[in-house]
Amino acid sequence: MMPQLQFRDAFWCRDFTAHAGYEVLLQRLLDGRKMCKDVEDLLRQRAQAEERYGKELVQIARKAGGQTEINSLRASFDSLKQQIENVGSLHIQLALALREELRSLEEFRERQKEQRKKYEAMMDRMQKSKVSLYKKTMESKKTYEQKCRDADEAEQAFERISTSGNQKQVEKNKAKQCKDSAIEADRVYRQNIEQLEKVRAEWEQEHRTTCEAFQLQEFDRLTILRNSLWVHCNQLSMQCVKDDELYEEVRLVLEGCNVDADIDGFIQAKSTGTEPPAPVPYVSYYDREVTPSGSPGVPASCGMIKRFSGLLHGNPKTTANAALAASTETLTSTPERNEAVYAAIAVKDTGAPTKDYRALYDYRAQNPDELDISTGDIMEVILEGEDGWWTVERNGQRGFVPGSYLEKL
Repeated sequence: MMPQLQFRDAFWCRDFTAHAGYEVLLQRLLDGRKMCKDVEDLLRQRAQAEERYGKELVQIARKAGGQTEINSLRASFDSLKQQIENVGSLHIQLALALREELRSLEEFRERQKEQRKKYEAMMDRMQKSKVSLYKKTMESKKTYEQKCRDADEAEQAFERISTSGNQKQVEKNKAKQCKDSAIEADRVYRQNIEQLEKVRAEWEQEHRTTCEAFQLQEFDRLTILRNSLWVHCNQLSMQCVKDDELYEEVRLVLEGCNVDADIDGFIQAKSTGTEPPAPVPYVSYYDREVTPSGSPGVPASCGMIKRFSGLLHGNPKTTANAALAASTETLTSTPERNEAVYAAIAVKDTGAPTKDYRALYDYRAQNPDELDISTGDIMEVILEGEDGWWTVERNGQRGFVPGSYLEKL
């Protein structure tokens, strides 16, 4: 296995005044800071989406209807609404967890920023000091070299004069001064070199320390972001598992949803009857016999009057004048004429004790022999006419009402 590479061994520069290695590391940390912000933005937007989604689910569940349904399907639908609301609440809780993770990342990023700023300030100071002293040393080097050249030229000039035998004190003094200047420049140059070396050693040590600190920061950043993304994925996976568990409860309720039982329950609760209405038979007006006797208190001609009135006008509910005219004619006719011409409609006498009925609808009398009734009125049926008009008594009053408007108690 290859040894772990280190920043302190890989980010140097051969140029004494250049700091390319440090700049590369610094840029890496700045890029890492931007990456932290990108992850924070992702978590922030995901938290907003989860919160918005959760609230919408809760709102949908609470606004859902289903009150018109009955039995097991109603229970299944209510379970679905409840679990949708629970899922929405879980997504809202997930949004809170994401915001908490986001807060931790922001705090970590700010801590790294403060640490990095400390090393940046120290490195900037060391680099400026190193570059400044380097320039000063290079200037002293130039001065030293120039003084050395001047001293050599003065020494050579003095030697040429000495060889020719014309020695002058001036040339000798000049050579001595140049030599002393060169010696002083050499001393200053050496002193600057020593100071520069000292600063360079301090800068190098600081550079190593900064590289180690930057590598540690990078290690922490990568670890934190990796763990954060891992936790984020785990949170989403757990949310999916919780959602599935809640919907599984709905599926369990749906397994108990029995379609046949629901239909049976509806029929039992809302049934209106087990038999359809009987067909309406055709009854010839002239083929029926006159009923020999009627109910006490009711003229025997009432059934005939209703049928006769309906035959003339196409409606059993005739005007009062027509009904009275027909009644008068019938009463004055002989029995033979009544049988031959009118053949009064036969009616069915109950013969048994009177029966109680309830009015299903309102009806307003349109003829004098009819009776007003209202929905829910209780009355006794005295005579059930085959023409659909029944003789009833209510509160001491008798009259005709439509038999289809009544139901037996």
